[in-house]
Amino acid sequence: MTLFGDPTVWLPIAFAGLMGLSILIYVVLDGFDLGVGVLFPLAEADEQERMIGSIGPFWDANETWLVMAVGLLLVAFPVAHGQILTAFYLPVAVMLIGLILRGVAFEFRAKGPSAHKAAWNRAFFAGSLMASLAQGFMLGLYVLGLEITSWTLAFATLTALCLTAGYAFIGATWLVMKCAGQLQRKAFAWARTGLVGAMAGLAAVSVATPLASPDVAARWFSFPDALLLAPLPLTSGMVLTGLWVALRALPEMPAAALDRLDWAPFAGAAALFTLGFAGFAYSFFPWVIPGRLTIFDAASAPESLIIILVGACVVLPVIVAYSILAFTVFRGKAETLRYD
Repeated sequence: MTLFGDPTVWLPIAFAGLMGLSILIYVVLDGFDLGVGVLFPLAEADEQERMIGSIGPFWDANETWLVMAVGLLLVAFPVAHGQILTAFYLPVAVMLIGLILRGVAFEFRAKGPSAHKAAWNRAFFAGSLMASLAQGFMLGLYVLGLEITSWTLAFATLTALCLTAGYAFIGATWLVMKCAGQLQRKAFAWARTGLVGAMAGLAAVSVATPLASPDVAARWFSFPDALLLAPLPLTSGMVLTGLWVALRALPEMPAAALDRLDWAPFAGAAALFTLGFAGFAYSFFPWVIPGRLTIFDAASAPESLIIILVGACVVLPVIVAYSILAFTVFRGKAETLRYD
């Protein structure tokens, strides 16, 4: 029986691919607006208005990808969903509180009394920071197989800080693309600092992953599997080098040249996140919980998956089309977000 002739094989793979794609798109898209929130206290009041304006048309739709990923996990891999959320009960609660807080603050800072605006700005920063740290903490625990020990908690704390720095990095590159003048120059400096944190996070996960999993270590360092993995770190190194050079060279360019190339740091940041996710997927496939549960063991019945797949094939293109439309309509430099 061929691979695509057995629904117990190709359906779990298809749903793992859809779930992975949703997570990757979420990390890149909501990552930049969470990063803008983390950077919020570093800007002046008028700069904060442009920062809000740069993410205003997008942030709500960006979070749709998180709902899509969690929904696919629930309906396609219910056993894994239960185990993962049980292990992540506290960080998931922190993340949800943070996302709610930043959403409320986003609206009320503009629509509420002006005397309360500073408090809502602090709430927006706090919500963004809580969500970023919680997601990084969950990443660290997931890499180490959801084990709760002093070592795994320490590592999860490190990945929480590094992912937050990574979000700040991609958020800064977004501001480079969407803003101009003094705020753009500040964003270049923020991006350079954030890139160091992102590099530290990639290094930490790269060192810990093979140490935590003999299966991953064999996949990374045995022949011929190592040859399949080699293009990812090599390409990542080239992207990191290109970003490092670009973040120093672009601010020195004339304004006209900078306007033509200001998209490059964000594109490089997105490529870096994509390469990191590709390495992650290569390392852990077919595990849905590393070392515990594969996608084939955790999958729902094929009859259920077929019905869900039809629905996903309808919903996913709609979300993609809406996202493309939003980014097309609101392209160009950001202005102050207005509700009147």
